[in-house]
Amino acid sequence: MKLLVLNGSPRKHGMVATLLKHITDGAPAGTVVEWIDVCNLTMKNCTACMACREKNTCILPEDDAHMAGRKIAQADALVIGTPVHWGNMCAPLKLLFDRNVPVFIGESPKGLPVPRQKGKMAVLATACTTPWPFNFLLPESRGALRAVKKVLHYGGCKVVGAVVLAGTKKGREIPPRLIKKAKLLGAKLATK
Repeated sequence: MKLLVLNGSPRKHGMVATLLKHITDGAPAGTVVEWIDVCNLTMKNCTACMACREKNTCILPEDDAHMAGRKIAQADALVIGTPVHWGNMCAPLKLLFDRNVPVFIGESPKGLPVPRQKGKMAVLATACTTPWPFNFLLPESRGALRAVKKVLHYGGCKVVGAVVLAGTKKGREIPPRLIKKAKLLGAKLATK
């Protein structure tokens, strides 16, 4: 199985990256894990030209968004992490998704969306400084998860679960129960 990790955090050893690592630790033996630090990618902004719908690829000059899109298409499962920014996913991850619309959805002859990643499984991870339960009530973590899930839903991916870490401003430790959950979700990626 080929597992692609999209780390939306600029901190390579931060809480989001650590959660992603625990998820991949739970993946079945023999899983090939590829890791992309999205914040290190060189990507031009989406121009909303909509030409990708007709051409089935972004028409901007080749950059890291194209490379990441090919890796998303080739992966058997996805593990996606983002810090919470204004109740949403981080900007670099959103840009990567914006630039890869045709990787996730195509169009039928009638112009209806057609999922291109149908059946692919995904696990999500997020962290925010807002303490529990306010991270869900406000909705900080819930908003970030909803935004990523929407992209994956349009692509036909099945989200098998999420690991949410709240209150990172005061605590720099990941509770053992979340580490256990992360590893269990990683193991779920093998059960198709």
